[in-house]
Amino acid sequence: MKFTKILCFGLVSLVFVGCGSTAKTTVSKTESGLNKGSDAAAYQGLKRTVAIARFSNETEYAKGAFYDKENDPLGKQAVDILSAKLAARGKFVLLERADADKIQAEVENHGGSAQKVAADYLIIGSITEFGRKTTGEVGFVSRSKTQTVEAGVNIRLVDVRTGQIIYSEEGKGQAETNSSTTLGMGGVQGYDATLSDKAISAAIEKLVDNIEQTCMNRPWKSYFLSYDKDGIIIAGGAKQGVKVGATLPVYERGKQVKNPQTGIMIELPGKQVAKLTVLAVGGTTVTDEYAIVDLTEGSVDSSKLADYVIQDK
Repeated sequence: MKFTKILCFGLVSLVFVGCGSTAKTTVSKTESGLNKGSDAAAYQGLKRTVAIARFSNETEYAKGAFYDKENDPLGKQAVDILSAKLAARGKFVLLERADADKIQAEVENHGGSAQKVAADYLIIGSITEFGRKTTGEVGFVSRSKTQTVEAGVNIRLVDVRTGQIIYSEEGKGQAETNSSTTLGMGGVQGYDATLSDKAISAAIEKLVDNIEQTCMNRPWKSYFLSYDKDGIIIAGGAKQGVKVGATLPVYERGKQVKNPQTGIMIELPGKQVAKLTVLAVGGTTVTDEYAIVDLTEGSVDSSKLADYVIQDK
């Protein structure tokens, strides 16, 4: 009789344990060796202009008989995730490239024409690894199932002025969900389609940190638009982080020489010749932004404005 009571108590306990089992989802990514980016609201400095040229799916995933390379859902998803993460940093002016034809068509419908803006940096990416698997264990009174999706993403960051790749790396991400049952009770679920999104997002997250630091380590640049008796005007305004009262150094552009080691034309460092103080900013978009400045130190030859560059470093 006593043995029967113990057995019943044990079975009831197992039932309660089974009822308490739930499905659990975890996401992991390869950690970056560089510093993490700050929140968009906290950044108050000058912004870099970036465009995403393309993001292709180089895996065999979802490539059937009617596969359309130009409308690959996995590649488009990666572009959207990368764009959202870059925008959240608040350090970039993002230019649309993936759907530029649609934007141009809409502008033409309104009787206008879209202005083409050159980016400082171009991002080229591809999904090189993508796979999913389901594993499980079956015990005497319990059963568990783990669904896992792994993704690998490669990104190249190109300096548009030189065509050089200034950063290239692969990021990997993984997302999985676990469920278990005891005596037929507990958390049970089918395939979680959101795991694909989470794995790609985790792989891209690491690369965004490195893209940010690579771009921010290179100087922001601007140029003279006008210099006459009516005032001095330079390119760039509020959307690029130019603020009233800011001081910007002016450099005389260095000589253009061909590097015999690489065969690439490079610009040698120029010397600082003046300083500007921002008096006001204007414009509504990146294409028409400007800043009215005052020359507070040094001198500039107004007849040779193309010989100067304004930069923050």
